[in-house]
Amino acid sequence: MNGIHILRSMAAALALSVASVGSAIADGGSITINILKAGFVIGGSVGDGTLVFHGRRYPLSIGGLSYGLTFGGSQTTLRGRVRNISRPSDVEGVYGAGSAGAAVVRGPEAVVLANQKGAVLELSGVQKGLILNLDLRGMGLSLK
Repeated sequence: MNGIHILRSMAAALALSVASVGSAIADGGSITINILKAGFVIGGSVGDGTLVFHGRRYPLSIGGLSYGLTFGGSQTTLRGRVRNISRPSDVEGVYGAGSAGAAVVRGPEAVVLANQKGAVLELSGVQKGLILNLDLRGMGLSLK
């Protein structure tokens, strides 16, 4: 092997090791979110939650807006996992999703969201209240 082939092989091995280290650093945790939502066409939501990451609990603050067919009010409790984070602050950011659902007293809710940092929330839970929604929503999540 000549010097160029050796350098190429070393560069390829280095790139592969950096890629595997980068994915090994990303971690996850569990998350619980409580959201109150109300609206008529334009809706608003506020809430709080808790991130558990490496055995520590981090309080969360949630706020958001929706636009579309929204009528009523509800309370939703979601629980699940957060993936692809290296530190608690990676969950902070804006999450967006299209949504369709209806709840009269109780109904299921499931959602997968991602933020601009690559954090992925996989949540499911129960929605209580009287609400009909077919909307686009954005949710901001931050550490308290």
